[in-house]
Amino acid sequence: MKAMILAAGRGERMRPLTDRAPKPLLEAAGKPLIQYHIEALREAGFTELVVNHAHLGAQIVARLGDGRAFGVRIDYSPEPGGALETGGGIRQALPLLGEGAFVVVNADIWTDYPYRRLRREPEGLAHLVLVDNPEHHRDGDFQLNGDQVSAEGDTRLTFSGIGLYRPELFAALPQGRFPLAPLLRSAMQAGQVSGEHYRGRWMDIGTAERLAELDRQLRA
Repeated sequence: MKAMILAAGRGERMRPLTDRAPKPLLEAAGKPLIQYHIEALREAGFTELVVNHAHLGAQIVARLGDGRAFGVRIDYSPEPGGALETGGGIRQALPLLGEGAFVVVNADIWTDYPYRRLRREPEGLAHLVLVDNPEHHRDGDFQLNGDQVSAEGDTRLTFSGIGLYRPELFAALPQGRFPLAPLLRSAMQAGQVSGEHYRGRWMDIGTAERLAELDRQLRA
C-alpha cells in the first residue's frame, strides 16, 4: 500500500516564512514538518510514497531526493503554481498511487497517530481519522456515528488531514482543480465513509504561532 503526503499548499497564513520556503520544509525542533510524516509512515511499513508540490516545490525535491536517505522511495507529482487543491492533487497523482487503496496525509499537521492502523482496505470509499476540535476550529467538520461519518450533526469532530481512500472516489472525475470536501460529503450521503476518533496528540500547523508552539513542545 502506498501513501501520499500533500505538500502543494501555498501557506498564505504562514507568510513571510513561506515566502522563502515551502510550508512542509518549515522546521520544528530542527526537523522539517514533512520529515516527521515520512519517518512515521516508514515505521508503519509505508515505504512507497508520493509527494505533490507546487509553491517552491523544487526545494522539496532537492531536500528529500528519491527518499533513500529516509528509507523510502518517493515519487513526485508536480502541480501548477496555484496548485490543484486537495481533490485535484490526489486525482492527478492516481497513476502514481496504484490500483489499490492508499493513505493521504496533510504535510502541515503534526501527530503521533500510528499509521499502521490504516494498512487495510476501507469498507467503503474512504476512512477518515477525526480528532477533537482545536480552539481555532471549535465547530468541527463531520459527525461520527459508531464507525460511520456523516456531514451533518450536532456533535462534530475535526478531520485530521489523515485518510484512507479507494481510487474509485476520484477516478471518474476529470483532472483539474477541485476540493476534497464535496467528494467526501457525497460519499457520506451514500454511506461510503467510515471513520475513527483519535484522541492522541495532533496539531494543525497552520500559523507561525502554532509552528512555534510545536517547536516548544517537541524541544521540551
